[in-house]
Amino acid sequence: MTSKKGGILTKLIKTILASVFILFALNGTAAAGGLFGPPQSVSKESGGLNTAIGYNYHEDKYENGTDHVFQQNQVYSHLGYGARNWEIYGRIGVADLKISDAFRSTQASTATSKNDFDDNWRFIGTLGAKGFYPFNKTFGLGAFVQGSYYFSDFKDPVSGTRNGTPFTVELKVKDLWDVNFGLGFQATVPNNIRVYIGPYIYYSETKISPSANIPGLDFSAGEVRIQNKTAAGGFAGIDIPLLRGFHLNIEGQFSERFSAGAAISFSY
Repeated sequence: MTSKKGGILTKLIKTILASVFILFALNGTAAAGGLFGPPQSVSKESGGLNTAIGYNYHEDKYENGTDHVFQQNQVYSHLGYGARNWEIYGRIGVADLKISDAFRSTQASTATSKNDFDDNWRFIGTLGAKGFYPFNKTFGLGAFVQGSYYFSDFKDPVSGTRNGTPFTVELKVKDLWDVNFGLGFQATVPNNIRVYIGPYIYYSETKISPSANIPGLDFSAGEVRIQNKTAAGGFAGIDIPLLRGFHLNIEGQFSERFSAGAAISFSY
């Protein structure tokens, strides 16, 4: 009986890992604000705090008539409170921002010193909640909601010439935010390792404005609101218990582009 159960679990792990590989290969990212994490809280079953430090590499595609890839490195700290079947949490962190072809000229009469927008660390805050329903000791289904907001603006200047006349313009990215809702299927395998996979929907937008109107640049006139190109994606990950209450969480998120990250958590 034990051997049969172990065989089923082995097949399940292989199926989930194969699904993750296929999804990662076929898709390009996904949501900001760090990992979604396993559907079930890492807090003690009777209730308690958990903390974490995490890193996430994030990519997504935004559109305003023209597609732009947003790339970020995010580092954050996490504080959550939960029990066996629920958790609420908050995060504070920093992130940089790179936008592909934000300064690329579309006219021969306009030339710029660089194509990509690039700015360093800005603060980001995240709030989230999750609930979990166990079918049995091995399988369960969870749901989560998570939202993030950047407290300060990203800015980057560029120089160039327009019809031979020099110019310098600064591009500002402000009020960048996102909200995510998803469902996660979880399997608990030997050594209390949790593997999970599921779909999610999300929305993200920001406002972009130049300090001066330069014909030939994509963001050349006034304030423009842009949003994520694709509203749905998938995520998958694994949560591995370590020693003395520590856990290692590794996760990938995928939609228009691919994101991945890891976090070390501790349960009190």
